[in-house]
Amino acid sequence: MLKTTGYDIVFQEIPGETTLAINLSNCPFRCPGCHSPYLQEDVGTPLTEELLFNFIEKYADEITCIAFMGGDSDATSLYGYMKLIKEKYPNLKTAWYSGRISEIGVEKVLSYLDFIKLGPYREELGSLKSRNTNQRLYKIVDGTKLKDITDRFWELPSRT
Repeated sequence: MLKTTGYDIVFQEIPGETTLAINLSNCPFRCPGCHSPYLQEDVGTPLTEELLFNFIEKYADEITCIAFMGGDSDATSLYGYMKLIKEKYPNLKTAWYSGRISEIGVEKVLSYLDFIKLGPYREELGSLKSRNTNQRLYKIVDGTKLKDITDRFWELPSRT
């Protein structure tokens, strides 16, 4: 079961998009130095279709993308939500921030996604903003191809 700990409207998670980012708990990866360690716990409100659509409707006129931040603990349910979003909101882009190491195992969901971030956080390599990162953000092209756009994060001004 997927659980959400809340959401935010964000502008940097998916470059060029105004994104409704839904935080999902119970992350199985437990990356040392994680920026959101509370998401490693089994906490939050169960994510339901009704709750998801309420989040979207609340900001439908303001957002261009919805991103699931996590969800690896129940990827099958997440895939179902992605499919529902694409059916009900075909103009809304979808994204998934996953800690999976590679694209292996995500092929079946690519047709429901516009973006996917893959790779666990490795503190010594840094986040997507680091040129040394092991994490990659991909734009999905034609529902099957992964185009690496990680370098778009390197162009962002630093926040000091």
